[in-house]
Amino acid sequence: MELKPKDLKLIETKKGLISLLHSDNNQLNFAKALRTVKYEKRIEELQEELIKLQAWISENKQKVVVIFEGRDAAGKGGAIRRIVEHLNPREYKIVALPKPTETESGQWYFQRYVHQLPEEGEMVLFDRSWYNRAVVEPVNGFCTQEQYELFMNEVNDIERMWVNSGIYLIKIYFSITKEQQAKRFNDIINSPIKRWKYSSVDKKAQDLFDVYSEYKNKMFERTNTTWAPWKIIDANKKYKARVEAMEYILDKIPYDEKDNQILKPQNLEEEN
Repeated sequence: MELKPKDLKLIETKKGLISLLHSDNNQLNFAKALRTVKYEKRIEELQEELIKLQAWISENKQKVVVIFEGRDAAGKGGAIRRIVEHLNPREYKIVALPKPTETESGQWYFQRYVHQLPEEGEMVLFDRSWYNRAVVEPVNGFCTQEQYELFMNEVNDIERMWVNSGIYLIKIYFSITKEQQAKRFNDIINSPIKRWKYSSVDKKAQDLFDVYSEYKNKMFERTNTTWAPWKIIDANKKYKARVEAMEYILDKIPYDEKDNQILKPQNLEEEN
């Protein structure tokens, strides 16, 4: 591979050399190492902007909600981890609610999510959200058709009330193909430190892939509103998806000292 002077300079950095030494099959892969360094550099640039964003939220007592939806193994959790990596933990929270308790099951569906909405000066990131009832629950028989329809009829009005109350609501969907999901499931199953992630719902996800697609498309059709639109991100390349999610969040919120030059999207040509 012929490297340009600026690319060679990146390879010669500490991160570049480490990436190069981690090449597969004991063969130096300059192209992959360069992509990795460019990705990490881009992530750092966006994380600096996220620190500015958090300061603006805190100083101006703003309230921000970002929800991450997508198929199992789409990379939602990894994206959230990189977003909050250098943020002040006292001014954000990650919400990944477990299966509702018996008491919660008897409550108004949105009630336990309302309890998680941000205080002034706080950002909340949902790793799955109330949209479980739009896709995961009906696909797996965890709710009735009546409960599903009630949710779909209420959710737009609920979100409009939240937005009108001053909440910045950002909805992101990580989209992956059936083949990519199968590959990631296989990686999880064969990893001693990740195997715990493979749930009973995950085991059925491939067989129900088309059913998930049907409900996902209905969700987009009925809940993609002007006040709370969906951002669909191609997450087959997980590192590229993380960058795109960061760029979208930063673009949607009018925080002070925003560097629009930094926020211009870049083509990192990342691999999975």
